[in-house]
Amino acid sequence: MAGHNKWSKVKHRKAVVDKRRGKALSMCSRAIISAARQGGPDPNFNAALRAAIEEARYHNVPGDNIERAIRKGAGGGEGENFEPVRYEGYGPGGVAVIVEALTDNRTRTAANVRNIFGDHAGKMGTTGSVIHMFRHAGRIEVDGVAGDDDRVLEAALAAGAEDARKGDDGAWEVECRPEQLHAVRAALRSAGLKTGEAGLDMIPALTVTLDGPTARSLLELIDALEDDEDVKKVYSNADIPESVLAAMGD
Repeated sequence: MAGHNKWSKVKHRKAVVDKRRGKALSMCSRAIISAARQGGPDPNFNAALRAAIEEARYHNVPGDNIERAIRKGAGGGEGENFEPVRYEGYGPGGVAVIVEALTDNRTRTAANVRNIFGDHAGKMGTTGSVIHMFRHAGRIEVDGVAGDDDRVLEAALAAGAEDARKGDDGAWEVECRPEQLHAVRAALRSAGLKTGEAGLDMIPALTVTLDGPTARSLLELIDALEDDEDVKKVYSNADIPESVLAAMGD
């Protein structure tokens, strides 16, 4: 199965992600609160909550914190009320950018995101302006099995995955339909494979290859967006070649 996603291209930003661990924990709680409020407190009947809990566990959020967030979300109108919002726009080089956020104040978040786009040679677009360039998919990271690539591929296919690709670091990225995420992950584990981060992603249909200066400008935009307290994830259809990343010194 040949892959075309570019998840491995952002591995160089691990230090930035690690620095934001505190925000990741807070965002996991927000996601659980929002999912429980919208779909109920039982993850067996609430796929969004199940996904939020899995992500929280990946980030090592304590079980007590997870339970507290579920109760807070299931409490109805009391307390914090975070809702998911999505913004679309364009970055340097005409790259399509999607910003997913969880906020208790839409006006504040929209203004912040718009200003960040404007400050980094980008422009926030209207709803629907770039979403058609992406498709929704589940993604699961799988540790590589030395000298046994066939085993990973066979397990991914048997689990119902649609795509799998081995990265430069030897790890695999398995892609599946969103509704199959948890079933595929469980099947991979049952096959004796060690899975890492798993979640829902926006996969670009076509990518835009960037040169050095444009790539740096785009990464600065993405960093600024991810620094906003309400932003959960940022996606783009940029393809930054490994040689460009190496030249940037990241």
